[in-house]
Amino acid sequence: EFSVLGRIGIGLGIGGGVINSMLYNVDGGHRDVIFDRFQGVKRDLHRPIIFDIRTRPRSLPSITEIKDLQTINITLHILYRPRAELLPKLFCKFGFRL
Repeated sequence: EFSVLGRIGIGLGIGGGVINSMLYNVDGGHRDVIFDRFQGVKRDLHRPIIFDIRTRPRSLPSITEIKDLQTINITLHILYRPRAELLPKLFCKFGFRL
């Protein structure tokens, strides 16, 4: 009885490990790009690469002088995020530097 139960347990463990390696979780505000080591970026299941697509701020400060030689500090505040439908193309072109 133990050998039969042991074989069933080992089979369930291996099957569970295979199923667990196929599933992945993508949090809210993130998108994934599927990458296959042989064929590159794909739309079906392979290794996921998860990108954060939430809107992020960036500030660009600039110091400028006006006519009466006073300096003015100007800061441009930009909100940006990558477009989810273009993530596969962006990953192929730039890789992880996105």
